[in-house]
Amino acid sequence: MQSIEEVRCTFLALGTHFGKVYLLDIQGNVTQKFVIVQVFGLYTREGFHENFDCPVKVSFVCKSSFFIYIYICLLLYERNWLNRWKTVVLHEGEGTITNIQWRANLIAWANNVGVKIYDISTKQRITNVLRDNVSLRPDMYPCSLCWKDNTTLIVGWGTSIKICAVKERNPTEMRDLPSRYVEIVSAFETEFFISGLAPLVDQLVVLFFVKENTEQMVRARPRLDIIQPLPEGYEEISSDALTVRNFEDNECRDYRLAHAEGEPLFYIISPKDVVVAKERDQDDHIDWLLVKEKYEEALMAAEISFKNIKRHDVQKIGMAFLDHLLKNGEYEVAARKCQKVLGKNMELWENEVYRFKEIGQLKAISQYLPRGDLRLRPAIYEMILHEFLKTDYEGFATLIREWPGELYNNMAIVQAVNDHLKRDPSNSTLLTTLAELYTYDQRYDKALEIYLRLRHKDVYQLIHKHNLFSSIEDKIVLLMDFDKEKAVDMLLDNEDKISIDRVVEELADRPELLHVYLHKLFKRDHHKGQKYHERQIGLYAEYDRPNLLPFLRDSTHCPLEKALEICQERNFVEETVFLLSRMGNCRRALQMIMEELGDVDKAIEFAKEQDDGELWDDLISYSIDKPPFITGLLNNIGTHVDPILLINRIKEGMEIPNLRDSLVKILHDYNLQILLREGCKKILVADSLSLLQKMHRTQMRGVRVNEDSICESCHATILPSEMSKSFSVVVFHCRHMFHKECLPSQGTIPGLQFCNICSAKRRGPGSGILEMKK
Repeated sequence: MQSIEEVRCTFLALGTHFGKVYLLDIQGNVTQKFVIVQVFGLYTREGFHENFDCPVKVSFVCKSSFFIYIYICLLLYERNWLNRWKTVVLHEGEGTITNIQWRANLIAWANNVGVKIYDISTKQRITNVLRDNVSLRPDMYPCSLCWKDNTTLIVGWGTSIKICAVKERNPTEMRDLPSRYVEIVSAFETEFFISGLAPLVDQLVVLFFVKENTEQMVRARPRLDIIQPLPEGYEEISSDALTVRNFEDNECRDYRLAHAEGEPLFYIISPKDVVVAKERDQDDHIDWLLVKEKYEEALMAAEISFKNIKRHDVQKIGMAFLDHLLKNGEYEVAARKCQKVLGKNMELWENEVYRFKEIGQLKAISQYLPRGDLRLRPAIYEMILHEFLKTDYEGFATLIREWPGELYNNMAIVQAVNDHLKRDPSNSTLLTTLAELYTYDQRYDKALEIYLRLRHKDVYQLIHKHNLFSSIEDKIVLLMDFDKEKAVDMLLDNEDKISIDRVVEELADRPELLHVYLHKLFKRDHHKGQKYHERQIGLYAEYDRPNLLPFLRDSTHCPLEKALEICQERNFVEETVFLLSRMGNCRRALQMIMEELGDVDKAIEFAKEQDDGELWDDLISYSIDKPPFITGLLNNIGTHVDPILLINRIKEGMEIPNLRDSLVKILHDYNLQILLREGCKKILVADSLSLLQKMHRTQMRGVRVNEDSICESCHATILPSEMSKSFSVVVFHCRHMFHKECLPSQGTIPGLQFCNICSAKRRGPGSGILEMKK
């Protein structure tokens, strides 16, 4: 193949060494063939005929002009006003012209010396870009040219790439210079020899000729790279090695790169092949990932671009991914991916479950099966449950807890569990699971029996959740044996469902449990279980003596005689003392404290509580011949009993421990009492004086008398209707008012100085009226 000179969106022209031209569509199909070489219109019958001495190459600038280059000469043909063709020689005399590219009004061509750029609009040659590496034969390593846009030319020669920008010259600098000039904005070296260039947005597509061994001239496959030009270098974006026929025999000059403007289509031409390159789409990317067995990435790419892919299906990729995982023995990963791959396709799910069964991996897929609104047939779930039941009781129990009971036939699974329990009747895992199955089936009585047998923590939750109080009336002892505190709290919280009498009846043969129940009942309410208080005395005495005395203090329904009898039988002194004092036998209680407890402090405290003089006499009489008791009395009774009474009764010569300290304390207490009395006296005097002054100020205030005020005797208005007449009014400090004539005369009651109403209140009912009548 000679070259592809023109590429358009609808066809491409392919010239051969034999002088034939073929028009191909973008799929590579031949649409037209030309044997005689001439310039003619493809869509019109107009043509241009001229004979040349050697092969030519043609490129169109516009409808009215084109140029032909014949090895060493570049000719421009233009129509004149007579519709004839005018020939202009643009270049000759510098060797063979190897490449030519045009864009808008700019023409660029390359020969053995360098690259020239010609401006058709101004008929001026703009610049000459010289060849860098002159050691390379230009016929073996020809120049590659391409326009990035209307003013940017990219030149590739050997291993060098230059990006040239055509710019407008400042009018003040023109003189005899062209109106435009070229600036090389980037230049860099590549690793391989350049066979072709094409623009791709801001990047470059480069066709490289590669020698794997420079000395032996061993040729490798050509490479098609995408690079990002930089001011002083480039960055490789992608690289692909191309497989073309007979690449081992090709030279750098044997390759060409053409591209379709406006479309990301590139054509790699070699003597035996034309390879079409285009930008990878998602289908291509997925193809590559599948070839590399990167199934997960392929699946993710397909899911992200599912609207754009045309050749691939997300689910098929997913199934291929599952096949790959199972083939490699990654059963757990495959099972986890089933949710994503199989989605809501129940048929695929069931097929996949059977596939896992065939390879013995039902356990792996069990936890990922659908269990929501979309479900498989019950047989599928039952098959997996039976598999676990054969080999893994714990896993079976986990599935029963996690799977809703509606997924499978509950009765069938219950029967299977019972069959296994016949071989292992005490297996707690199976029993617990069976209880859960009974719960799903609403057979709560059976579930409750198993929970109680196992002492399972969920027994109370089951009772509350399903209101099973009627089912536990005969199981109260079992509940109490399992957890006394929780059982009692539950029974007391649900007293309306299980009565106190029923609980007491059930616990009659277990007094230690009955005590726990009645004790908590009493702590909640002192009166609810009053008819059992007599029984509780014995229960406290037997099982909980520390709480007996508090119970006796707080209970108002406890028979004291029965309590005293029990306490005396068991020699409970403190409780007996309390009962004796409560029954009024304080002297006997004090005697027990002194004789049986021998605790003078407790005896003194008891006497203080009773505040009875006779008890103090008894206490002194009992202690008078016991020096340690005398010391205790001296230290404690100073504020309740005159210490002289005790001191006078102490026998002469009796040795009393710490007597001096006791006497000092008595004196100190006495002084303290004196100080307290003096202080109280001062406070009383000050308060009295303050109140007297307040009363005096109050009584010195005027009392308002107005038209509404009435006489407390005759009940007429206190003020006369005619204020000009003289009148007399008596107003007391108590705010009672009288006409003077309505008050008794002083002759009747000598020295009268108090209000009749207030005096009558002090003397008694009716006395004021009597005085008034007098």
